[in-house]
Amino acid sequence: MLTLALDQGTHSTRAVAFDARGRQVALTRQPVSLDARSRTEVEQSPQDLLASLHTVLNELLAHPALDGAQITAAGLATQRSSVLAWDRQTGVALSPVLSWQDTRCAQGLLALEPHQPEILQRTGLQLSAHYGASKLQWLLEHEPALAAARDSDRLVVGPLVSYLLHHLLAGKTEQVDHANASRTLLWNLGQRDWDDWLLGLFGIDRGLLPECRPICANYGITATGNIPLTAVNGDQTAALYAQGRPSPNTIRVNIGTGAFVLMPVSALGQAPPGLLTGISQSSADSADYYFEGTVNGAWAALAWAERRFKVKDIELDLADWLATIESPPVFLNTVGGLGAPWWRTGPKPAFLEAPTSTAAAMVGVVESIAFLIQANVAILCQLNPAVSAIQVSGGLANLDGLCQRLADLSGLPVQRPLQVEATARGIAWQAAGATDDWSPSGPGEMFTPAENPPLSARQQRFLAALD
Repeated sequence: MLTLALDQGTHSTRAVAFDARGRQVALTRQPVSLDARSRTEVEQSPQDLLASLHTVLNELLAHPALDGAQITAAGLATQRSSVLAWDRQTGVALSPVLSWQDTRCAQGLLALEPHQPEILQRTGLQLSAHYGASKLQWLLEHEPALAAARDSDRLVVGPLVSYLLHHLLAGKTEQVDHANASRTLLWNLGQRDWDDWLLGLFGIDRGLLPECRPICANYGITATGNIPLTAVNGDQTAALYAQGRPSPNTIRVNIGTGAFVLMPVSALGQAPPGLLTGISQSSADSADYYFEGTVNGAWAALAWAERRFKVKDIELDLADWLATIESPPVFLNTVGGLGAPWWRTGPKPAFLEAPTSTAAAMVGVVESIAFLIQANVAILCQLNPAVSAIQVSGGLANLDGLCQRLADLSGLPVQRPLQVEATARGIAWQAAGATDDWSPSGPGEMFTPAENPPLSARQQRFLAALD
């Protein structure tokens, strides 16, 4: 018996098969493009993302290491907060995908700031252009093809996952899971459905949106492979379950294009100031929640630095640089805007002193990622003094120098499991029925905290500059 995980991320789409104990059997992957048109406008091609999903699925089903007939369940995880519009009859995309990194609507949200407390109470989110509502408003106002589709009752707008589901499943229905719906600023955490007050505030008709479904539910059968799709989730929330049911005393940090700091909580409640509340697992009659700190500039910040210094493939040298450079410049990491706990655009990204070399600059950028993560870890540790460890995942978790710096800053041991690509394993665990039979992916490595006064001093300069 096998479980299929489909993971559509910012930079690649993957299909992974896991056996009944959670061991990876086969993997296929395809990169996808990202169009950063400006500092605030970031788009992707819906056709490119959809084609990549079909490609990895077909390649996995033909993989010599497995028998496709043994796949009994599938799960789909996607980027949260990315949205688009499409035709419900033809499935044709009527707009580009506006990425979760896109903040073109930030100025337009200023008029809604008096409603921020009510928005936070209903959604668990800050009023931010990273989330879907203002992007959907922009599409309705600026994409000419939407008007004709709306007049003929064919228009659908919503999270990227809904568009992919329309094409992935046999029988063309418009569905969205609770986790992806929750990142639109249109969804009520307590009611677990679209919120009429929020829809009115943003001027979006309920009839244009997909139907909300629990994260763990019967979504239908895949048109390719005839596999039951039994779980749909956001990428970061799926990653929370990469090692099975998470403990509230371990903070999970998934570090990819952005970095996301999550701590499970026992019941729905309002997060500490500056952090978010979200939903990570749900069925027809129950739900699990978490508090989150969002860092926008992780690998996105390194990509910014690559462009700034006109270098490529820095990952080949980054580990050595982190091990050898002792006094990097402090980097004011506002790439993508400041997320938790500041929630403001911030000044343009800049170094507080001129880098002595490209290598030193890149180390400064990595340290800034650790500083931003630690700002959120500190808040969660104040809330829950029983926190005893940090568990990291995502591509940048492979950097020993980043993990050690995070341990030194937090004073907590940092655990890196053997398998750091967490999203696919997490959504597979949910699709397989949240079984207790899955084994952890392996002990991996542990980074023990140590005193590091120069690093702490750079962190204080970083925080002072932001404040």
